[in-house]
Amino acid sequence: MLLKAFKIIALVLTTFIFFAALYLWAPDKSKTELEKMYGSPKNAYVSALGVNIHYQDTGPSKNPIPILFLHGFGASLQTWDAWSEALSQDYRVISVDLPGFGLTGEDPSGVYTDERSVEVLEAFMKALQIPKVVLVGNSMGGKFAWQFAARYPDQVAKLVLISPDGYASPGIEYGKKTEVPAIAQLYRYFFSKTFLAMNLEPAYANPKTLNDALVNRYYDLMLAPGVRGAILARMQQTVLQDPVPSLTNIKAPTLLIWGEQDAFIPIANSNDYLKVMPNVKRVSLPNIGHLPQEEQPTIGLQALKEFL
Repeated sequence: MLLKAFKIIALVLTTFIFFAALYLWAPDKSKTELEKMYGSPKNAYVSALGVNIHYQDTGPSKNPIPILFLHGFGASLQTWDAWSEALSQDYRVISVDLPGFGLTGEDPSGVYTDERSVEVLEAFMKALQIPKVVLVGNSMGGKFAWQFAARYPDQVAKLVLISPDGYASPGIEYGKKTEVPAIAQLYRYFFSKTFLAMNLEPAYANPKTLNDALVNRYYDLMLAPGVRGAILARMQQTVLQDPVPSLTNIKAPTLLIWGEQDAFIPIANSNDYLKVMPNVKRVSLPNIGHLPQEEQPTIGLQALKEFL
């Protein structure tokens, strides 16, 4: 009798696991399909150190110093759409899908260190024959932006850091790789839109900002070929280094833009940058979270325009 009960329980559990896996199963979407959904005539590709970089280039091409936008972890160039459209009336504006994200997809080298990302970015500028930019980065893109400005000072006219990453935080120490649990490898095959929305919601001070269209865009581009494997590789390969030596050497005038309700990288972290950067000022944005360019584009954009 007990054995029979166990068999029934096992059958029920097996059935549940089967249907749960079926529900969560999320194969890659085809690149052609995603290009139709999220591409535009303004988008193009260029090779940089073997990476086929997807980018958007708008505004007056004669502008000598373009604005270059770098998105954060898990995002894509579309995060800048509102700002790009507004600024392209007067400026040449370029936004990129960084290696391992969006329609750029995976780096054939399999290397996703910060150093590699900065080198690819420099090669991207060379490929487009751009000697100098106003460099704007959010979160992870902010970290790449200040790393680039420190390494290639003559190629950055001005620097804008929006809730930048780079300092140690609980669970992330300098000089150590982040431990990625083995179960995370399942992310390559199983991915829930509901789970994604739950993780995105804290990025906004007003959760209503995260509408269906926004969730769908993040979800779809996470399913671009090779992106999930690249994200896992980046997590495994990233080793945070003390940012102070680099930050103190940045020559470019720098603007910090920070949402006062940022739950991912608190505005208190901005004090670390203010202490060590030689030419920096901060604009704080009330009632805005980690993604000002998406949550209340007009407010953050005004601060950027005044700095330009």
